[in-house]
Amino acid sequence: MSFFPGASIPELPFEVPDDVPIHEFLFNEKYGRRPIKDSYPALTDGVTGQSYTADEVQEHIELLARSLSKRLGWRMEDSPVANLKPEYTLTPNSELLGEKVLCIYSYNTIDTLTVSWAAHRVNAVSSPANAAYSAGELAYQIKDSGSKALFTNAALLPVALDAAQRIGLPKDKIFLIDLPPGPWRDDKISAKGYRTVQDLIEEGRKLPALGPLRWKKGQGDLQVAFLCYSSGTSGLPKGVIIQHSSVITNVLQHATFDAPERKLLEKETGDGRLKALGVLPFSHIYGLVLLVHQSVYLGDEMVCLPKFDLTAFLKAISDHKLQLLYVVPPIIIVMTKNKKVCDKYDLSNVRTIWSGAAPLGLETAQDVARLWPKWIVRQGYGMTESGPCVTSTPFNDPMFGSSGCIIPAYQIRLVSEEGVDIKEYDQPGELVVKSKAVVLGYLNNPEANKETFQDGWLRTGDKALVRKSAKGNEHVWIVDRMKEMIKVNGLQVAPAELEAHLLTHPAVADVAVISVPDERAGEVPKAYVVKASSVGLEESDAMLIRSIKKHVEKEKTKHKWLRGGVEFIDVIPKSPSGKILRRFLRDKEKEKRRQAGSKL
Repeated sequence: MSFFPGASIPELPFEVPDDVPIHEFLFNEKYGRRPIKDSYPALTDGVTGQSYTADEVQEHIELLARSLSKRLGWRMEDSPVANLKPEYTLTPNSELLGEKVLCIYSYNTIDTLTVSWAAHRVNAVSSPANAAYSAGELAYQIKDSGSKALFTNAALLPVALDAAQRIGLPKDKIFLIDLPPGPWRDDKISAKGYRTVQDLIEEGRKLPALGPLRWKKGQGDLQVAFLCYSSGTSGLPKGVIIQHSSVITNVLQHATFDAPERKLLEKETGDGRLKALGVLPFSHIYGLVLLVHQSVYLGDEMVCLPKFDLTAFLKAISDHKLQLLYVVPPIIIVMTKNKKVCDKYDLSNVRTIWSGAAPLGLETAQDVARLWPKWIVRQGYGMTESGPCVTSTPFNDPMFGSSGCIIPAYQIRLVSEEGVDIKEYDQPGELVVKSKAVVLGYLNNPEANKETFQDGWLRTGDKALVRKSAKGNEHVWIVDRMKEMIKVNGLQVAPAELEAHLLTHPAVADVAVISVPDERAGEVPKAYVVKASSVGLEESDAMLIRSIKKHVEKEKTKHKWLRGGVEFIDVIPKSPSGKILRRFLRDKEKEKRRQAGSKL
């Protein structure tokens, strides 16, 4: 079926349940999840090997919910949306959140999502925060979200306490999530006097049981599950209001899309379950939904690592015989640039490497296929606002460089700069999408809501095109962010395309491309490059710059040449999910030109 105009590939196997919270959907076999096995691990610590079965996770949710209810004074019966009348007009503001919000500022652990699900058990909202935040950034999210409690790790406690003091959050509303040993832990930090998640779970055993949640039909479409913060391209982070039915829908969409692969796996192994890697931040929508929620629903074992460290990453893959690697392009680049290190570990059980959060370049995907020919290289596209996943690579039709095909119950359009729907292949336009997985909107931000959510459609701000594979499937290619496209004499240049090509140069460890002003062409591309460790001291910067420029000129048309120059830099600024933060480089460039007295 063609995607033009706005068509969708096959629908879901059953109607999305809108009267249950996420955790009930995940752990109840009547909603299509893979049967629960008593001894099969659902969540495993990739360092210590400690595991929880699905039944144990459910028990922890119940016990922790009792403690939250008592310590925070949260009545389970109170829901901000339960009594809204049918004629209620949706306004994405604090009214939807209510007073029961907690913030999770933590590295990944096997207890992190239990805190969120326990909050949902008492009709509360979870607001995950980036573990790389400064005290000021964390304070902003706690205050903006209206969080009444904070869960963090001992290693992050100094920052957490600084943030809490700034906005007046009492210390007795700060709780700790234990971390396994590793480079992410600092045992010199005293955490004496703070209750841990395990303390609260044990406390819950002595408290009376909570009654069942009784949601009305349609409540899941308005009840907020998560308040995630999206940095966007400028300004302060925006709170993205994610309803329960959004997460449930996207888990079902992805499970339906991958069902043919799972059936084949079942024939091969007799089970259909996989061991998957959970190293991406659970505070980010990719890690939150696709890694944890989808893995639990599919009955997979999610092996968690607190954060990325190459040695711990490779050791976990080897020790736990992992088969499915959820990663981002920077991790893939580190692997391809350190093949000799990777070869020291047993990666033979890996079947699939799935990349998301930022475009995986054609050349990088080809490198993975060349270095590890038995691996299936897959990619997906999505954003926090889309719930997240919109496209995914079919396991039997990878097309390197593409972000895959539309997943079930999603509709897309490509819209030209003039606002006209594009109906031809290989013609780029803004990607506009529609699904029940799309979120409710931004918190208290009517201007951003008006700009992004229009007539039921979500404007992604990404430029994309559609191409047919040799097998006839329609693949979506993300060209770049609309606002980051470079126009050279009116011709468009995608930074991501040049970055992917530049990474194939042996002297380039990492790279970002931005536009710089030019009197004749309007704009031209400039590359910021991190040198590879293999670059010798005898190689001058001038020699390297000439070599890098020729590398582009040999393969790319003239308007894509690096006429803005090449500048070496120690590190490329990136978000935790791997997206290049080009705005920081643009600011750096503007300041440099200002100091030089440039009028451009």
